[in-house]
Amino acid sequence: MSDLDLRPDFRQCGGRDDVSGSPVRELLHPREASLGSTAVRRLLPSLGRRMVGAWCFVDHFGPDDIADEPGMQVPPHPHMGLQTVSWLHEGEVLHRDSVGSVQPLRPRQLGLMTSGRGIAHAEQSTVPHPRLLHGAQLWVALPGAHRNTAPAFEHHADLPVVMAPGLAATVILGGLDGAVSPGKTFTPLVGADLALNEGAAVRLPVERDFEYAVLTMSGDTEVDGVRLAPGSMLYLGAGRSELPLRAHSDAGLLLLGGEPFEEKIIMWWNLIGRTQAEITEGREAWMSGDRFGTVRGYDGAPMPAPALPATALKPRGRTR
Repeated sequence: MSDLDLRPDFRQCGGRDDVSGSPVRELLHPREASLGSTAVRRLLPSLGRRMVGAWCFVDHFGPDDIADEPGMQVPPHPHMGLQTVSWLHEGEVLHRDSVGSVQPLRPRQLGLMTSGRGIAHAEQSTVPHPRLLHGAQLWVALPGAHRNTAPAFEHHADLPVVMAPGLAATVILGGLDGAVSPGKTFTPLVGADLALNEGAAVRLPVERDFEYAVLTMSGDTEVDGVRLAPGSMLYLGAGRSELPLRAHSDAGLLLLGGEPFEEKIIMWWNLIGRTQAEITEGREAWMSGDRFGTVRGYDGAPMPAPALPATALKPRGRTR
């Protein structure tokens, strides 16, 4: 899971100054990007919103017919200061990393990688692979006290499910309505996959002090009265105790939320730090072969880091 932008900007994110304590309905529009051979719709970070709780990066891809294509092909690349979440609705992706993990990821199984001080990984569609590829790739920022933790990978095939008439909510990370994911977290947050049947009308319990957003994976839905098309994301703010959902067809949503992330962070390429010097050090470590380790079993060269921009970091808030 990576950002393949060859000219990534520094982005400063976090802080609580711009978090509304009241519910809002802010539609976030994606921008097109690429993940190797896979086209993605990038929803976070954007000009309109940079974080939702500790969630700081959201890509939605597919559904793509890859029967005659190689599918996802992302060579080894580094991460630091974050967790990655791989989530599939269709397809199969093989994860390899520098702590020795080799794990096929299948629909509605959690692949959770904690980079901590540094890890490298690669992602490829399996051979052979299913006809369709559809999913989301997400990052969670690590708080300062844990950003240098030891790198690790978790795979959880069995996740708790919250049931209601017309709804099956798989808890990916954190907790929802008393159900708690086995995935390790470092800040109060939630990620849940919501499968809705056509005609379902549900009021989902949520935490008043969390901010939330909903990504539409598939189908025709309304979230808090706002009609959403697949691939769109609605930022909801905080201050809610329940979230109304309605499905006009069978549909899939991702609910993302958490306590507003208090610290300011710097995101550049696939690295998160607190200062530009820290990012520069991480880039140099990757290019020199230090810190991040080696991904074994991948047939190909690792991804080189793009050049750092000539301009210094421009301070920005959470939303602009």
